[in-house]
Amino acid sequence: MIGNSRIRLNGWQQTAVALGSAVGALLDPRRADLIAALGETTGKPAFERVLERMKRSPDGKAVLLERPRVISASVGHAWDLPENTFGAAYAKFMGSRNFSPDDRPPVRFMETEELAYVAMRAREVHDFWHTLFGLPTNLMGESALKVIEFQQMHLPMCFMSVIGGSARFNSKQRSLFFEHYFPWALRAGMNCTDLMCIYYERHFDEDLDVVRRKWGITPAPPSPSTVG
Repeated sequence: MIGNSRIRLNGWQQTAVALGSAVGALLDPRRADLIAALGETTGKPAFERVLERMKRSPDGKAVLLERPRVISASVGHAWDLPENTFGAAYAKFMGSRNFSPDDRPPVRFMETEELAYVAMRAREVHDFWHTLFGLPTNLMGESALKVIEFQQMHLPMCFMSVIGGSARFNSKQRSLFFEHYFPWALRAGMNCTDLMCIYYERHFDEDLDVVRRKWGITPAPPSPSTVG
């Protein structure tokens, strides 16, 4: 269950956890637990808005009602789907990086079970977004995806992650990001459908290019350094 590990915080405790998580995440960006805590302690108003949008969307409402989880027991069949499908592309993305859908940290700081599920859902569909937008999991790819996520959900953590990530670029990477990936990510996040209102698991067996067109998703352009 999502809510078993939840911790209730008062105002100053929430601020303390947010600040501690922000500092820790900047020092060690690999700490997924700290990034998750930062997202939860600073993102309640944003998650509440996402929840309201999901309630107004037929697919979003179905997700809230059925509460699917992106865990091995639920998505393992993606590995057996035809190569051209969205599910197979997701399986290839995960397998090539030795990722497991079971590795996401639990939600701890959301006040209600409903908000906890929305936060968990956003965390668990992150790899679907990598697959759909064709973004790698390096610092450049993660920063670009955080721009899209901020455009979609207005989570402060996403904005902070872009600032923190770009600060770790060298000058060449920084120029590439802000001249090439950043403007694409802004447009991509603005032009695609509401990413939290998609019941992704129902579309695993559909052609990847078809679902991209259906959801208005523009894959990341190739880096200028790899063209020609």
